[in-house]
Amino acid sequence: MPRCARSAPTGAILRPMNSILRLPARHTLALLTAAMAAGLSLTPAQATEPTPSACADFYGHINGQWISSTELPADRARIGSFDQLAISNTRQLIRSLDKLLADPKQQNTPGLQLLAAWYGSALDPATAKAAGLKPAQPLLQRIASLKDRSELPTLLAEFTRNRLGGPVGMFVMADNQDVRRHILSVGGSGIGLPDRDDYLKTDPTSQRLQGAYRAYARQLLALSGAAVDDAAIDALMAFEKALAESMLTAVERRNPQATNHRRTLQALQTEAPGLDWMAWARAAGATADHLKPDQDFMLPQPRHAQAVARLVQDAPLSTWQTYLRVRLLDALAPWLDEPFQAASFEWKERVQRGITKANPRAEQLVYLIGGRTGWEPLAQTLGELFVRESFSPQAQARANAMIEDVRTAMRTRIDGLPWMTPATKQRAQEKLASLSAQIGGPQKWPDYSGLTLDPKDPAGNFMKVQAWGHAQRLADLPKPTDRNRWDTSPHIVNAFAAGQNRIVFPAGILQPPFFDVKASDAANYGGIGMVIGHEIIHHFDDRGRQYDAVGNLKDWWEPEDAAAYKARADRVADFYSRYEVLPGLRINGRQMLGENISDLGGINIAFDALQLALKRQKASPSDSNAAARQFFTANAVIWRGKQRNEALEQQIRTGQHSPGPFRVRGPLSNMPAFAQTFGCKPGDGMVAEDPVSVW
Repeated sequence: MPRCARSAPTGAILRPMNSILRLPARHTLALLTAAMAAGLSLTPAQATEPTPSACADFYGHINGQWISSTELPADRARIGSFDQLAISNTRQLIRSLDKLLADPKQQNTPGLQLLAAWYGSALDPATAKAAGLKPAQPLLQRIASLKDRSELPTLLAEFTRNRLGGPVGMFVMADNQDVRRHILSVGGSGIGLPDRDDYLKTDPTSQRLQGAYRAYARQLLALSGAAVDDAAIDALMAFEKALAESMLTAVERRNPQATNHRRTLQALQTEAPGLDWMAWARAAGATADHLKPDQDFMLPQPRHAQAVARLVQDAPLSTWQTYLRVRLLDALAPWLDEPFQAASFEWKERVQRGITKANPRAEQLVYLIGGRTGWEPLAQTLGELFVRESFSPQAQARANAMIEDVRTAMRTRIDGLPWMTPATKQRAQEKLASLSAQIGGPQKWPDYSGLTLDPKDPAGNFMKVQAWGHAQRLADLPKPTDRNRWDTSPHIVNAFAAGQNRIVFPAGILQPPFFDVKASDAANYGGIGMVIGHEIIHHFDDRGRQYDAVGNLKDWWEPEDAAAYKARADRVADFYSRYEVLPGLRINGRQMLGENISDLGGINIAFDALQLALKRQKASPSDSNAAARQFFTANAVIWRGKQRNEALEQQIRTGQHSPGPFRVRGPLSNMPAFAQTFGCKPGDGMVAEDPVSVW
């Protein structure tokens, strides 16, 4: 999910919360305490602009004043609940990192020693300046000396092995036909624009991105001392367009059957003969022990592999040289000297997201080391540092209890579905029962054997870390999968529906305003409870429903139930496609279908789980109604945010999630319990004319 919100004055929180939502003081205080701990205000809209009623626009009703009074800092593309918590976690990590550097005795694990070396090497701009392009020189020299096409397989393998954004990648994953074993997957993209469609469209945004990318590529080449002219940039764009044309669209990639292709090296050589695939695989680290010539591997996009092979065979070597230089320098730019960092910021942040000022370097490094989803090779070193201070056994126990309440609510909901046959219901219940949850962080941290870093070489460290991570994953190939393995870092503010029928909740999101061990059930179920429900429903959304109880890609649906599901999902896609985000820009209901189904179902089962908690407490009708109001208020708060138009447009063009306002308006307007709680009537903005639901 993808960062500062200003708190309203304390006095402005208490009175409006009690007068507008009429919550008992004990419920109000619990929600306010959780919100203030994260630097957020729960004040409904008032004063500066007319306040929409709860039944006209609940998102505006709760968040309107915050939106109108909050300015976007120059170094943020978006601010809101997720962003504020991410900033809080990051700043806590920076404080811990500063202590780690100041006192080497605290570097008492292999991970923390590596983290200190890498972070410290990249924090001082003088270090990167002194290193210059030295870390890139070996590959730059190989690119410059490229004389024959027969050299391309091993050269491309260097990009694969160091994860430098080349056209072919190599990944290790659980086999979707038998998740007990690992399988190799060969894929990639190799394009520099945000999405394949950006090469193919001629609308103003696509043209703006194409022009800016041309300027960025030219700047990278010039900074490296390479000669560049318009003809070289034209050839680069045509080269990348050929790759883009071979790739599936974002909507097509959502269908697991569309990417469920297997090949052997022998078969791929026949199908895409321009590239020596065996030479590439061996040079990239896939030995005969990892991948025999007649051994299956996953090839999600065969047309893309064919396009790469054609380019190896036909594209001028000078174009390959330009392309590979740009890909290498783009990957290394955040770790190189300031001019490269500035060029990367201009293209990736200012152009694509509208940011006008770079984040502090320390914040950048936490993001770069950990990655957006916490899956980078050394990300868990940050998590190790984070959970020392930020997650208690009590929090873990309460989160576990909430998950079981939400699971129970989902079980009841499945039983009550009028459109599903008993046979499919039984299999759905089996899948729900076998779903496992990972909470907080791993019990054991990686030991990082074989990895050493240089405190004077940030970019070189990046390449070492990537190559080490690649080798570690290849080493997993002959081993059975481990369902308890953590693939993300605990510091991340996100949650995941992972393979093998798992849901994952890092300690980073189990913080206010999403979760507080001291807060009321209503606040917690409206916050993290909805996120729990969302992730559970992901395993039953239009993609997730195609996997069985252990996580294998296997059809377990009766044909009539599959048809009924599709009809309901189609209505969800059509419903969300009517939302206009910016003038002329609507949500792509097909592209965002899984997230929207999960939002719709997640809020319902979270609310049902709250009712289970209230029943145990023997809550009175008035307290139950107040708790319901608090639940919906907490949910509106976690989705609050303010975003630059450039970032918002890119989210719609390339993303999977609807913008925050529609993650409130969409689900709640289709939810009878919300209408009942606030007395909404047909015709109100928060009551859908023709409600949609799946689960």
